[in-house]
Amino acid sequence: MALPEIKFGTDGWRGITGDDFTYASVRRVAKGVADYMKSRSSDPLAVVGYDCRFASEEFARTVADVFAANGLKSLLFDRPSPTQVASWTVIDRKATGAVAITASHNPYLFNGVKYKPETGSSAPTEVIKELEQRINALGEVERPDREKVESLVTVYDPREAYYRQVGKIVDLDEIRNAGLRVVHETMHGSGYGYVKELIGGGKTTVTELHADRNPFFGGHPPEPIPPNIDEAIAVMKKGGHDLCILTDGDADRVGIIDETGRFINQLQVFALLVLHVFDVMKMTGPIVKTVNMTAMVEQLAKQFHTEIYEVPVGFKWVAPKMMETNAVIGGEESGGFGLRGHIPERDGILVGLLFADMIVRRGKPLSQILKDLEERVGPHAYARHDIHLNRDTYDRDRKRITEQLASHQPKEIAGVKVTRVRDDDGFKFYLEDGSWVLFRTSGTEALIRIYSEARDADAVEKRLQAIEDIVGLKKEVHA
Repeated sequence: MALPEIKFGTDGWRGITGDDFTYASVRRVAKGVADYMKSRSSDPLAVVGYDCRFASEEFARTVADVFAANGLKSLLFDRPSPTQVASWTVIDRKATGAVAITASHNPYLFNGVKYKPETGSSAPTEVIKELEQRINALGEVERPDREKVESLVTVYDPREAYYRQVGKIVDLDEIRNAGLRVVHETMHGSGYGYVKELIGGGKTTVTELHADRNPFFGGHPPEPIPPNIDEAIAVMKKGGHDLCILTDGDADRVGIIDETGRFINQLQVFALLVLHVFDVMKMTGPIVKTVNMTAMVEQLAKQFHTEIYEVPVGFKWVAPKMMETNAVIGGEESGGFGLRGHIPERDGILVGLLFADMIVRRGKPLSQILKDLEERVGPHAYARHDIHLNRDTYDRDRKRITEQLASHQPKEIAGVKVTRVRDDDGFKFYLEDGSWVLFRTSGTEALIRIYSEARDADAVEKRLQAIEDIVGLKKEVHA
């Protein structure tokens, strides 16, 4: 009987624990990755990290065991850690690649495998294709005898090297002594302890929320957007804090709440970061953004006389373009942002600290910094509708819907003329008034997402509703 096909999505392979994500399937993935790394180096070194999901440490140890059984040495993390820490460890230790056991922001039922090549970035499409070919050509992979292979597995604490690297980008002492009152909503994820250890211990205080391990994530997916973050918003609305940093399940994505309790959406976060790195940090170079990212950075790119590149969704597209163009910064709508001089990869911890740096260096509360941005680029509103479909019929349903949209592309949306359409990652409709709306299907969940950015919230909702009416969908979750 043929084994189930392993297929990577926008960032890694994910499945439901106990169904398609099992020890047997993880061994197959590990064997395919081991073969790939052996093709890249005569003496490969692998990094193996993991998050706080159910049995993630055991899945990680399984990966390390399979690597060892195939002659690979591994650095196996001694604690749950952010995915970007595994990426940085690849660079720091000159490793051949890294595997992180995580399903990122997905609901608790899921777990997954992310692979990071020698660049420390998300695996580009050509690497993903080769991994899938190697993995799916395999049969069952036997369970290694752990006692026989353990000499090739080194348990490793990755924090010190990562902290040194972050300290090269952000003045940690300045933030530590600034007297900020920071909240870190860890969402029961693997980012716990990191912000506190990096900037706590001086005049600045760091209060952690949900820093305990809970594989059910308190009943909410560990994605740092409303309504999953209501408790953090309530804490900030009570006053007494300057900044709330929100990190997802593996802490490579970030969300931000200002001192008033206002959630700064992902598009605003990216625009604020672009403004900070160009205007305050005085960095120069191109900007990379995904198709579901804000038009605000296009205005900022013009103001700073730099180029901007728009790529499909996923850091597997952002990272190669950042490296190709030596870009200053890259960003995606899901809250993932990368910075030149670090790794071409998302880092929610670093970005959260950049917001602390922003407040300190500008000498203003975050709400005022956001107001300054809006005065510079004008009003922008944004929303995303998440539409969950039946997992068993998802492939058939999304094919039908996308074919329908491809054959009947609208000439106008919500009464505004469509000026052009981009269709290499879903369908993005650019409208005459500068607004846009994007329809795309998820590569990791039975989910369709519709995004829009326009001058105000009412205009956004009209554009989202128009696309739903065209394809006959009804939203179940409004993010």
